[in-house]
Amino acid sequence: MKLVSLPEEPPTILVVDDDQFIRELLRRVMEKEGYKVVEATNGEQGLDVYQRLKPHLVMLDALMPVMDGFTCCKHLQKLSDEDETSPDSEHLEAQGLQGVSQTPVLMITNLDDPESVDRAFAVGATDYITKPIHLAVLRQRVRRLIQQFQLYQKLEQANRELQRLATLDGLTGVANRRRFDQYLDDEWWRMIREELPLSLILCDIDFFKKYNDTYGHQAGDACLRRVADALRFCAKRSVDLVARYGGEEFAIVLPNTTTIGASLVAEELRSLVHGLKITHAASAVSEYVTLSLGVASLYPEPDTPPAKLVAEADMALYQAKASGRNRY
Repeated sequence: MKLVSLPEEPPTILVVDDDQFIRELLRRVMEKEGYKVVEATNGEQGLDVYQRLKPHLVMLDALMPVMDGFTCCKHLQKLSDEDETSPDSEHLEAQGLQGVSQTPVLMITNLDDPESVDRAFAVGATDYITKPIHLAVLRQRVRRLIQQFQLYQKLEQANRELQRLATLDGLTGVANRRRFDQYLDDEWWRMIREELPLSLILCDIDFFKKYNDTYGHQAGDACLRRVADALRFCAKRSVDLVARYGGEEFAIVLPNTTTIGASLVAEELRSLVHGLKITHAASAVSEYVTLSLGVASLYPEPDTPPAKLVAEADMALYQAKASGRNRY
């Protein structure tokens, strides 16, 4: 079967100018270069079109009725700031892309005095061309601005993926210890602000060392993955976080959850893992793999660190193990 790749959509250029002749001229020139062009006759209309279409480049006249180009450009930068999720500035600077995270704005105007040029760049314009327009120069500047913006977008997407991978446990696919520490701290302070409870479940696969010794490390890895999948299935809300805490130990962060609610989740976790019926001939409590779980719940306070919640859950886990395992 032959796979057919769909053609990429051409970059979109928004032309904002009250002069119909200029708009038509720019449309013809840009469409000939392979770009998709949309038009607006004033700044307010331009902002509306920008929010709907998120173009790759805005061509903006400085002098227009209703809203001039300088005011429009300032609003465009605010909208662009709200849309973006930037990688850290040091990484951008290292790549030579600092300052290109926003949608580029090319001012095209009759104004060529130094004050107008300074004002254009002060409100966020990326580049500036005066009328009458030198079309060869315009084509080159548009090509450069769009290529630069597309390169940034690709870099941003790659950075997001790297950040995502940096917070995942490579074996199980759940959050890693680094992500757990960060998330617990974030939710601790959020629960303080909202005056809500925060619960934590620490769980341990019973006699996992014996499981590895009996079945081998590949089987042990497969067991960890199946348990992680079960935990992820039970953490149903988007705010719940399942993390590999270390070795055969997992943690589940449950924001806005009381002790009763967390206990119900813990029992569901225990029951589901036992119900997987993963054979464990070396276990002293069951013929199948089981979990021991420790549950803790607190109303976080500013003068108490998140480590207190971890310590209480760890103590509860120790009690579950001392009481015979396969319980919370």
